[in-house]
Amino acid sequence: MSSQRSFEPCASEADIISTVEFNHTGELLATGDKGGRVVIFQREPESKNAPHSQGEYDVYSTFQSHEPEFDYLKSLEIEEKINKIKWLPQQNAAHSLLSTNDKTIKLWKITERDKRPEGYNLKDEEGKLKDLSTVTSLQVPVLKPMDLMVEVSPRRVFANGHTYHINSISVNSDCETYMSADDLRINLWHLAITDRSFNIVDIKPANMEDLTEVITASEFHPHHCNLFVYSSSKGSLRLCDMRAAALCDKHSKLFEEPEDPSNRSFFSEIISSVSDVKFSHSGRYMLTRDYLTVKVWDLNMEARPIETYQVHDYLRSKLCSLYENDCIFDKFECAWNGSDSVIMTGAYNNFFRMFDRNTKRDVTLEASRESSKPRAVLKPRRVCVGGKRRRDDISVDSLDFTKKILHTAWHPAENIIAIAATNNLYIFQDKVNSEMH
Repeated sequence: MSSQRSFEPCASEADIISTVEFNHTGELLATGDKGGRVVIFQREPESKNAPHSQGEYDVYSTFQSHEPEFDYLKSLEIEEKINKIKWLPQQNAAHSLLSTNDKTIKLWKITERDKRPEGYNLKDEEGKLKDLSTVTSLQVPVLKPMDLMVEVSPRRVFANGHTYHINSISVNSDCETYMSADDLRINLWHLAITDRSFNIVDIKPANMEDLTEVITASEFHPHHCNLFVYSSSKGSLRLCDMRAAALCDKHSKLFEEPEDPSNRSFFSEIISSVSDVKFSHSGRYMLTRDYLTVKVWDLNMEARPIETYQVHDYLRSKLCSLYENDCIFDKFECAWNGSDSVIMTGAYNNFFRMFDRNTKRDVTLEASRESSKPRAVLKPRRVCVGGKRRRDDISVDSLDFTKKILHTAWHPAENIIAIAATNNLYIFQDKVNSEMH
């Protein structure tokens, strides 16, 4: 896999990327950061003079989506960090996306302007009103070309829908509604209505001392607008059908893998918590990520996953120190490729993992400054647990746990991936299968 482009701003807490998302065509890529900013990258068209530049992404627009706020009733600071970005299917020349922090979801419209009207009858060139006595003839205003301007405007603000922190948003396939989930509730919104939402899942117990699990992620089915799934901190998935009842507290299907008693430990419940769930493009499968594994589930089989891949099993012996430095609570995301044949997820030391579902091969790659030079080829990496070490192997003890790849995205149709490594965005492009070994 060859490197294509790396965007590396100067490091600060506000610059740390917190979400990455391609739009439905893959022509645009949006990132959100801890400073509340959204940066949109646009894919450059292929040039006859420079065929290698095809597929490169350049900054298209940057805007401030959220500002820090203060909840005076609860004496709580609401940070501006962008938790999730979701693109809406394109209906016209403009693009639209939803962005959310812990409490407030916003709908943004992105439009282009490359012409400006000239030749008004009642206004001069500076836009000031003319003296009507000087207007002796009428002319038809004309549109003149101008430098391209990208305008981003807020269309809707969906506030006051959540008591707890929003962890996910998902746009429905009906293109009219979307849902937002926090730790204990999931709400359904209409994209045109901001002052009310419908609560479709509520797992808050009457007494908070009886609380045993929280919602960690949720997503709508890509084709059936009545189906959605949500994952929990206990490692289970619940598939819900909105046709069955207005409040989907009773799930239609429960996907849960029975725990192996021989592997039971103090950390079992923590590492089994699902940090991300994604439907496959076909809608037949679900992909989940917990701390040590990625699993593929068939919607028709609830008892156990059909595939389980070890992401970094060598960390099993390090769980105690990972608990002490809080890394065990890191929330890694996962992604499907366009054909649902390869899955990707992040790890530590700026490593990310890919698993080919057909050949059962896997590869560990590294997002680094060395690999981000134009057309540099990514070399597979190996983590050595013990015994003989090869020359390029890296030992478990020398892994850098501050360098973690939590957020990744895969182009919907092509082998182009976006990797967020702290405050750096890496975009890699090439044929994946040729690199698997």
